[in-house]
Amino acid sequence: MHLIAPSILSSDFANLQSACEMLNKSCADWFHIDVMDGVFVPNITFGMPVIKSIRKHSTKPFDVHLMIVEPDKFIKDFKDAGADILTVHYEACTHLHRTIQKIKTEGMKAGVSLNPHTPFHVLEDIICDIDLVLIMSVNPGFGGQSFIENTYNKIKKTKALIIEKKSKAIIEIDGGVTDANARKLIDSGADVLVAGNYVFGSQNPIETIQKLKSI
Repeated sequence: MHLIAPSILSSDFANLQSACEMLNKSCADWFHIDVMDGVFVPNITFGMPVIKSIRKHSTKPFDVHLMIVEPDKFIKDFKDAGADILTVHYEACTHLHRTIQKIKTEGMKAGVSLNPHTPFHVLEDIICDIDLVLIMSVNPGFGGQSFIENTYNKIKKTKALIIEKKSKAIIEIDGGVTDANARKLIDSGADVLVAGNYVFGSQNPIETIQKLKSI
């Protein structure tokens, strides 16, 4: 069964507590939290204090996606703030293996994200060391972008690599996920779907999450 990870980035920042309480009641599996620094991506979101605050109001795992430069500096801080899964970008890590080891040493699951232009095969030497591959299906930095169609092909190739290397990594998709493409994403090999605007922009977010979960 695939997992659903609604992205807090698309919620009303003035009502984060109510967004958390809604997700607690829903059949969402994880909270997806996008951290942007205005350097790696052209946007700034929230950091450790906000994550720590919403952790108090949430009952589900925190799937924290770092879209920042030099993530190694902050690994322990994100653990202390409440992260359960910490995903870094391949493009932001000079010494990726070391970064992965630091994340695991702190007791978190480790993920690696790939931008749309980054080929799947760069993970060949690290795939058995990570718990999750996050494939960006839009260019990172802003919510509400159009889905990139090549994503399906990239998922299939990544899944084949995971099988070939006997890795236990799962595949997460972030960007432009709706009920119109969810089935095809899952059939291509996706295990976790991140949905932001589609969930929080809907009339009934709990029903929308249920719809994605039951596809």
